[in-house]
Amino acid sequence: MFSTFFKRQLVPSVQSASSFTSRRAFASSPRIFNVKIAPPPGLPDRERTIWDKLITKFSPSQLQVEDVSGGCGTFYAIVIASDTFKGLSVVKQHRLVTSTLKQEIEGIHGLQIKTISQ
Repeated sequence: MFSTFFKRQLVPSVQSASSFTSRRAFASSPRIFNVKIAPPPGLPDRERTIWDKLITKFSPSQLQVEDVSGGCGTFYAIVIASDTFKGLSVVKQHRLVTSTLKQEIEGIHGLQIKTISQ
């Protein structure tokens, strides 16, 4: 179930609108323009809250937030790429993400995180 989630290529280019319908929660933007990543259309409220907190805290170049529990909101998978993670161990990167989402984590059963330093 989770292996296909992380096998997707993380390409630092803007995707077409049609790709948002098939891979809903992935967005990226060119870093040279320092453009804020827009959330994918139709993002559920809980995913939107997670999305907004991560965008505000980390200014990522790539972000994916996905409910992998089948839509019931109990397990989320997050892929985030940010300059904030540069020089930090994976454990410290994950601690930054979990501390940012502390309030949201209290209400879910599981969280899968993949961080990418740039």
